[in-house]
Formats: sequence, structure tokens, C-alpha cells
Amino acid sequence: MHLILTHERADFDAIASLLGAARLYPDGIPLVPRDVNQNVRDFLTLYWDELPFTEFHNRPKGKISRITMVDSQYIPTIRGRTPQTQLRVIDHHAPGEHLPPEAEATLIETGATATYLVEEIARANLKITPIQATLLLLGIYEDCGSLTYQNTTPRDIRAAAWLLEQGASLDILRDFLHHPLSPPQQRLYHAIVNHLQTLTIKGHPVLLSAVQTGEHVTEISTLAHQLRDLYNPECLFLLIGYEDGQNKYVQLIARSTTDAVHVGRVAERFGGGGHPRAAAAHIAGGELEAVRQKLLAVLEEVIQPAPTVRQIMSFRVRTVSPEQTIQQAADMMTRYGHEGYPVVEKGKIVGILTRRQIDKALHHRLGNAPIRQYMHAGEIYVTPDDTVEHLQSVMLRERVGQVPVVEKGKIIGVVTRTDLINLWSRGVESAPTTLNLADRLQEALPAPLLDLLREAGAEGARIGSSLYIVGGFVRDLLLRRPVLDIDLVVEGDAIALARAMQRKYGGRIRSHKRFGTANWIIEGAIEGIDRLDFVTARTEFYQHPTALPEVEQSSIKQDLHRRDFTINTLAIRLDPDGFGDLLDFYGGYRDLQNRLIRVLHSLSFVEDPTRILRAIRLEQRLGFHLGRRTLEHLQNALDLLPRVSADRIFAELAYTLQEEEPEKALLRLDALGVLRTIHPDLHAGDWFAGRCRLLREGRDGTPWANIRPDVPHYLG
Repeated sequence: MHLILTHERADFDAIASLLGAARLYPDGIPLVPRDVNQNVRDFLTLYWDELPFTEFHNRPKGKISRITMVDSQYIPTIRGRTPQTQLRVIDHHAPGEHLPPEAEATLIETGATATYLVEEIARANLKITPIQATLLLLGIYEDCGSLTYQNTTPRDIRAAAWLLEQGASLDILRDFLHHPLSPPQQRLYHAIVNHLQTLTIKGHPVLLSAVQTGEHVTEISTLAHQLRDLYNPECLFLLIGYEDGQNKYVQLIARSTTDAVHVGRVAERFGGGGHPRAAAAHIAGGELEAVRQKLLAVLEEVIQPAPTVRQIMSFRVRTVSPEQTIQQAADMMTRYGHEGYPVVEKGKIVGILTRRQIDKALHHRLGNAPIRQYMHAGEIYVTPDDTVEHLQSVMLRERVGQVPVVEKGKIIGVVTRTDLINLWSRGVESAPTTLNLADRLQEALPAPLLDLLREAGAEGARIGSSLYIVGGFVRDLLLRRPVLDIDLVVEGDAIALARAMQRKYGGRIRSHKRFGTANWIIEGAIEGIDRLDFVTARTEFYQHPTALPEVEQSSIKQDLHRRDFTINTLAIRLDPDGFGDLLDFYGGYRDLQNRLIRVLHSLSFVEDPTRILRAIRLEQRLGFHLGRRTLEHLQNALDLLPRVSADRIFAELAYTLQEEEPEKALLRLDALGVLRTIHPDLHAGDWFAGRCRLLREGRDGTPWANIRPDVPHYLG
């Protein structure tokens, strides 16, 4: 005998999954559990005759050869089950403690279990009636919040579309998803509202209500939905205590709208479970206040800190004075690409000037007018410890896209709409400093060098500067490739930091004040370390395509923005407060995971066409691929290569020939038409690739076998 089961307190996804499994496994008997939600019971009462279900108490007797459990991983003890009974689990929750190790498990990442079963029904070309299609659609819609919850996937939407094609009724769906509250639910709803508390935990507003009721009220999740729609909280927790005879119980219902509050993990601490956005638990023998206190403690552990302005802001902001002209501000915007500037007078913020205001003033030929006349006046700012939510409210209230950041009365940076958008696109869990690489640094670097970097970071903090490792070192560290040169960038004064290290450890300093660089030569070396190079964070400006850049001091964020590809924009903090924290402002970590070469903006190859050669070299060395838009930008900029000096082209080709397998990059350059653009007769084909391989193989057994293949080897 083959039984198809689901969990008690069954919702529409559970019952819809019963139906889906019954259609896929005709030999199975789908048993409706004893306890189902009221709206589900109403639907079954009306349409029972059109559904293949059997009530649990009417199940046939006998030996159970197979059990298929849907929308749950807990398989109850049932008469007729033996150690030989085959177990199958179909669920859309993450693996839990109740999943039998011997069970064949199909765990799908969809908003509803019914989605997977609908996919299988469609794939098998099985027929279903309009009522059956409606029940399956109810399962998807209820668990996916009518396809609006964060857990909704494209698979859920495609399954819903297929069910509509099979005749599913949206009118019936609407009647059963939006049913009125019963009198007990209404009484409980008012009690919940009267006991609502708003707490702030790690920067997140938390809505909590704990209520003791004299009766067991079913479908509390319906009340949670209504409260969420009414109050729009970031997260909601309901604790409902009740007695059943001599036994005490507490029901926990949890909802969240943010990745920072994973309510499934909260419910697991109480023996329940669920998704990151919706979860529940049924706690036996619990006192309401004791459960409430435990919940508060669990929330302190589980909730991630809300992102703050400090995590996404840019330091060392440029400002304008109210007496400067509109034209001067416009020239600054063209040069640096900013959309606005704080207006500062005698060290105090007096307003903000935006590109929109500048454009309007220039349109009316008011370029010589003082900024004071057209700025957005007011002392508008946030602090670095303010939450992103507060920042958003300031932007909306003041209708500005750039807000200065002030600490101890001093402007230390600016935060923009773009910073917010980048944070939202990454999600809270991938905010700039959530990954720490201190252990990885310890594995990759000699202990004396690591200690020296720690000391340099601490010295930088003492003199008001921040020190970072940037670029290819960070990329290769994350890829677990051999790490070579360390590039150190100082947000502040690189020369001052180098001199501070010299005073402590001795040695000599070679500095270039114009470029803000310093080479610290360590006399006698420290455990083989003979020098460290410090570079001040800077930004670049190109007067015209292919020109060499003009550089100015800037923030670490702007310094990283001038780099060629996103995977080279990663940085590691070396200051004591955040040693090892990864900074990722431009999605470089995600691109590393996706093995993608991507430029930071559409004019990257136009500003420096030699990046075309570097892109291909990096692509072939790492086994990555160019992003679609990056490849388009590369092809659009090919015509600019002949305008680059021969020395720069030669240098890039020489670097390419120093690769372990240079023919890969050169064949790719040839296929993309890059070599022909450099010179009509420049070509790399199979003959060339073969010669490169022969040269590598021919080195074996010779006195120069271990010499790295550099330019002279390949050029003869």
C-alpha cells in the first residue's frame, strides 16, 4: 500500500501537494490530515467529490510499502509502517532535523511545494480538471502571497500561468484566500493589537505581541497577514498562549520582509521551522512569559545588524562654498562625475547643490550666479552610525539624492542614492564588510609580513588614515591562487604613514609628493621583507579618450572605482577595528563567484583602450568569461586602439607573452579582431599556438627548464 501524507494544520499548499502527488502516483492514496485550516476545510466541503482524497480516519488497513510525504519532512508513526517501508519526501523547505536519513528526498527551492508537482504534471502531459487546477493554484498563491513574497521564484509564476491555462478560477481563488475572520479570530485580533510592542533590535524595528487566550484559535497566520498589511513592519512575531485541558501551549507565528531577520532560524530554536520570510512553531508546556523572554534572547542572536551609513558611504567628500559660481560647480561635476555637493560655509553645512539645480540655472544662462541663490538650503546630514532606513527617510523628506555624513561636527563623507541602490541589489547579507579574510591572510602570508601589515594598519589609525590591501592580491586570495605583490592604498596621507613606520622600524623613504606615494625601504629587511609601497587613495580624470589620466587624492571607494574590472575593485581593511574585512562596493565578489570579467562603466574601454588587452589576458588566465555588456563595450572601443601610443601597446603585448600559456589570450584577441586593429598583418593562428606549446615542452630536460617563459623566449 502506498500512502501520500502531509502535515497537520494543513494549508492550501499542503493539500494542493497531496493532489499533485496523487496525480503523479496513481497507486497512492492521498490522506487528508485530521487538522486542516478553516478555509481549506470550506474548500474541501464544497469540492470533495471532484478530488481524489480519503479522510485520514478512513484509511485502509494493512502493510504500508511506501509513504510519500509532501510539504513536510516529518513522517509520523502510523500503523502499518515497517522498517522496510520506502520513504519519499517532497518539500520546499531547507533540510531539517526531522528529515529521515533513509528517505529519498526531493527538496526544491520554490515558493510552494505545489509548484514542483505542477511542473511534473505538465512534463508528463497529465490532464487535470479546472477545480484541481484551482486547488493547485491556491497552494502556490497562498504560500507565495499571491506571487508577491520574496520567496516567489520564476518557477512559481510559470506554474501558476500553466494552471490558468488549464482552467483555474481566479474568482474561486479570491473567495478562499480572502475570507472574513471568525468571531474567535476577531477577539484574538483585537487582543493582539492591544498588546503590540515595537522594539528595536540591532537597528531593526520588531513588532511583537504576546497574548494569553482562553480558547484555541486556529489559523493565526491569517491574523499575521492582516497585521502585516496594516502596519507594514520589517518583522512581526506573535506569541499566543492557550490551554487544552491540563496542557499548556504557545503558538509562535513569525513574518519578515528583510534578509537580516531569518524567521525560519528563529522558529527552529523553538522546535518549529519555515522560510526566511515566514515560519511557525508549536511549543508544548511553555509559559507565555518564559517563551517571550527566550524569543527576545533568540532575536538578539539571530538578527543581523542593520546596515549603517558607515558601510556604504564615501569618505573625504568634495564640497563647494556658497559664493562659488554655478559654472564652477558644473565644471566640478563634469570632472568628478558627482550628482551633487554639500555647500559648506565656515565649516558648517548650509545646503546641498544638485545637478538638477545646476542644469536649470545653466539653462537660464545663470552660470555666473552664486551657488547660494540656487542651492537646497538647510543643515541636512546624517551620521555614520545612522541606519540606512533613517538615511532613506532623510532623502525622501528633503528630496535630495546626496546627503553629507557628519561626525563630531565635521563632514567626513557623503552617501548617495547609488549607494542605497547598490546595497539593495546586493542584499543585506552581502553588504560591503560582512566577509572577513583575516584567516585567509594568515594562511597566505608569512607571519612577519602579516604582523607588519597589522602594525601599519594600527599606525595608520593612530594618525587618522586607513590602510587597505587592494586589487589583484585580494582577487587571487579569494580564488586561492598564489598571491604575489601586495598593493597598499592609504585613505589619508600615504607619505605620513610611511614616515611613521620608518620612525618605528628604521629604513629609508622615497616619496613623490605630487602623486602621494611612498616607498619604504627596510634596511637589512625584516624576515626577508625589504620594502613596502604606500599609495594615497586617488581618483582619475581623462581629458579625452586614450589620454593618460590626471589624478587627485580621494576616498578608497573612488580609488577602487578607477580600476579596470570589478574583480579588481575588492579591498581588505587593515585597521584594528576591521582587520580582514572585505570591502566590495561594485559587486566584485559576486563576479568572482560567477567567473565574470566586467567593467565598471560603459566608457571604461573608451577612457583606456589598453584595458581591452588586459581584459582578455585576465579572462584567459583565470578561465573566466567576459560579461555580455562588457564584450559589447570592448567591440565598440576597438577603433580607439590605433590612437594609443606604440609603447603602451607593446607593453601590454609583452605582459601577455609572459603568461604561462600566452597563446590562449592571443588566439582570443585574434578571434575578436583586436590584433588586426593593432596592425592589419598581426595574426595568431594554430601554427603560433602550436609553436608556443612546443617551446614549453622543449624546455623540459634543459638547463633552463624552470625559467618562466617571458618575452625573449617567445619572441626568439
